[in-house]
Amino acid sequence: MISDEQLDAYRISGEKIRVVRDGLESNDVKGIVLAWDESQVMIRRPNKRVVKLDRNYIYQPFAEPRQGPENI
Repeated sequence: MISDEQLDAYRISGEKIRVVRDGLESNDVKGIVLAWDESQVMIRRPNKRVVKLDRNYIYQPFAEPRQGPENI
């Protein structure tokens, strides 16, 4: 699970992140962190829509190479 400190750093910087949900890259969510609570994270996608995602997914900077669930 991603820590509050990491989420806060992403929110403050406004850095685009990638949320890896499964083995398919096409299912990744890309956007910026808006808010979070103990179980979910709100991400604003490039099309301005907001999605709520589980904190147990893999959160990483978009600029880094993708790490799938099998790589962790």
